[in-house]
Amino acid sequence: MPVRVAQEWFAICGGCEVTILDVGEPLLDLLPELDFVHMPVIMDHKLYGQTGELTEMEIPEAEVGIISGGIRNEENRELAIKMRERVNTLIAMGSCACYGGVPALANQFEVDEIYQRVFKGNTTTEPGEVPRVGVPPLTDRVYALDEVVQVDIKLPGCPTTPDMFVAAVLHLLKGTPFALPEKSVCDECPTIREKKAVATLKRPLESVEGVGEALEAVRCFMEQGFLCQGPATRSGCGGLEGGVPRCIRAYMPCRGCYGPLRHDANPMVEMMGALSTIGLDAKQIPDRAAQFNRFAGAGRLRPRRARR
Repeated sequence: MPVRVAQEWFAICGGCEVTILDVGEPLLDLLPELDFVHMPVIMDHKLYGQTGELTEMEIPEAEVGIISGGIRNEENRELAIKMRERVNTLIAMGSCACYGGVPALANQFEVDEIYQRVFKGNTTTEPGEVPRVGVPPLTDRVYALDEVVQVDIKLPGCPTTPDMFVAAVLHLLKGTPFALPEKSVCDECPTIREKKAVATLKRPLESVEGVGEALEAVRCFMEQGFLCQGPATRSGCGGLEGGVPRCIRAYMPCRGCYGPLRHDANPMVEMMGALSTIGLDAKQIPDRAAQFNRFAGAGRLRPRRARR
């Protein structure tokens, strides 16, 4: 009998849903084993009944629940709790669900500041009132999924990789535990390290030295003077079996999208240490808290007023 799967998306761009569809041919082998009973991106199953006849949200019971995106409003929170009650295993898919992702950069501001900026202070918009009717109120900040409900499996990434999704589902089907190695992007980066860097950080859109050459012959991007967050970022974007990380493969410094190395890690502290080790001055980096927690701000960023 197929395993029932329910999926929902919260504060997210939708890239993780595309990842599921991008699995390709292996998805054909998985589909007979799965029965998607709720997934907004591919099927028409409405939360309040197909004709809006219900007064409470309805999520079908399922063995596996998948949520992408962080919790940004009260409807997200309610739906996360409802799904947790209705599924046996809950997967947080993507860095937004795992750590808040890019939307959690909003945690640097109070909710009233955001409303003021969007509806009253934006120079490209006629000032208007904050919508209150038919729109769920924002939560006080963006929450990672596990800050609100228990999460059984985390699949980080912006987006996560198709092979990681397939591996997690296969482990669930077999009843075997699934865990990701605690390795950094640097552990899987083939570039040459000399433990010293140029004195001044370069703009991120400048070309690194050695574009087009074999990466094994190219000097570490951070030692070239580019801000690369590989030392504080979890590996996995190159594939579960190891492999050159995606941005490095494109001769781009790591942006940190796979989140921290461990649940309790502090990317800002780890990056400050990595920069000082090779002689780069972290003071050259504006807004370091946001920069180093760009994809992991749910439990790490707070309003700037509170940081003063």
